[in-house]
Amino acid sequence: MSDRLKLTAGLLGRLNTLALWSAGIGLILMTAFVAWQVFCRYVLNDSPSWTEPGAVMLMSWFIFLGSAVGVRENYHLGFDVLLYVIPRSGKKWLRMISDVVAFGFGVGMIWYGWELILLTWNTTLPSLGISGAWDYVPLVGGGVLIVLFTLERIVLRLSGAPIDDVLDETPPAEVAAELDTANVKV
Repeated sequence: MSDRLKLTAGLLGRLNTLALWSAGIGLILMTAFVAWQVFCRYVLNDSPSWTEPGAVMLMSWFIFLGSAVGVRENYHLGFDVLLYVIPRSGKKWLRMISDVVAFGFGVGMIWYGWELILLTWNTTLPSLGISGAWDYVPLVGGGVLIVLFTLERIVLRLSGAPIDDVLDETPPAEVAAELDTANVKV
């Protein structure tokens, strides 16, 4: 692998870690917002209006950031059944098709998310006092990360990097579960 690919992979790795931490922090903040709303509603008998839309917006961020991280770490959805029955050389191409589909999905997220941003830019979320477009920014952000991460996987695979070797050596989940229970000593 060339130095340029290594540098890019390192930068995308740091971006991946940042997205993962941001998603985790967003999940914690969303939980705090909801807990605060419940406390205010049932203890203080006065619910703040910003907690629910704020929690939903944070949920959008951690879902889209988390899904992008899942794409980079190869946890995205795929049709793995064929991977268990075809030769190793064919697996590379099935994974490539999966990455191209995820890339297209990311492009769609960016395209249609941007259209939604433009449509809602002049609206205001009354409880938060910000533009309604902010509801769709996570869609575009997640799409950008998915495009970057799938493009990285495609380029690395085409350059001959062994990105699929670990996957090929890992047994299917059903077999792994059987192997795990077979090693249990009573």
